[in-house]
Amino acid sequence: MLIMSQKMMNPNSSAIQWLRHSKDPSIRFFTLTELMEEPEDLEEVKSAKAEISEGPKVQNLLAGQEADGGFGVHAYSKWTGAHWRLVSVVELGVSPNNKIVRKAVESVLAWIATRAQPPKIEGLWRAHASIDGNVLGVCSRLGLARDSRVQQICDRLMEWQWPDGGWNCDSNKNATHSSFYESLATLWGLNEYSRATKDKEARNSVRKASEFFLRHHLFKSCSTGKVINPEWLKLHYPLYWHYDILQSLKVIQLAGRLGDPRTKQALDILESKRLKDGRWRPSGYYWFPSRRAVDGKRVYAEVVDWGRNGPNEMISLNALRVLKGSGRTLYHS
Repeated sequence: MLIMSQKMMNPNSSAIQWLRHSKDPSIRFFTLTELMEEPEDLEEVKSAKAEISEGPKVQNLLAGQEADGGFGVHAYSKWTGAHWRLVSVVELGVSPNNKIVRKAVESVLAWIATRAQPPKIEGLWRAHASIDGNVLGVCSRLGLARDSRVQQICDRLMEWQWPDGGWNCDSNKNATHSSFYESLATLWGLNEYSRATKDKEARNSVRKASEFFLRHHLFKSCSTGKVINPEWLKLHYPLYWHYDILQSLKVIQLAGRLGDPRTKQALDILESKRLKDGRWRPSGYYWFPSRRAVDGKRVYAEVVDWGRNGPNEMISLNALRVLKGSGRTLYHS
């Protein structure tokens, strides 16, 4: 059973106050409303919310839009395409009425409509479902869940869902186990859609997908009990299409399953990574300040500095959200 969230955090803790006084209004807003549980009519909350679209990260993410709604590259271009920018600005709480955002959404929906149907091999759809899952989540957060194009995305994701609850793009006919990478963003999108529409079929799909992750305790093999990938135990932000336990815990929390006892080990690991001052820092990165080769591999540039040195605001915010939502008492100085 989910333990109900309470005011178990010391609002005067150094970590909370650090987030509360962030230069980014998105961080301030979510800290005040979700961690400190301040009412939205509080002047400090209203001020932070009103400034979100002017925040440094949102401003960078929405800069350079062209006439077609995109940003001079393909919608899915890593990490500068409209697809990825929209995921980030939605996470930062941008207003659904932002004109740049609405225009970018239209460009992404137009692109999604042109994508070919995935192959069906040995009775299983081999789909890059995370792409559609992200678009579904973004549109649902922006008040477009009732748009027929968005409903069609939901319908095909439910059709593509595998018997074990997830999704996979692997065209190997012997692949019968869902992919953590393809499934997490898809779960997020379907959950956002089901919350916006109260659609029972979508809610059932969310339940099955949540169970897929919980069955693995979010990071362990069902057959051996071993850690599937040590990188998943590291903390990153943003995740893009990648996976780690913090992002999984966050999505499971949104799906209402954080209280499941199978989240305990992942929560323990997350809590163990907390610094002495109550904050968290990244232990891995999927973004870089410029496009170049790192260790012989091509990496992709970001338009936002998410923080590569010292404690990280987004990771600390999400970690505190999850630990608070789990009912863990977190009195820190």
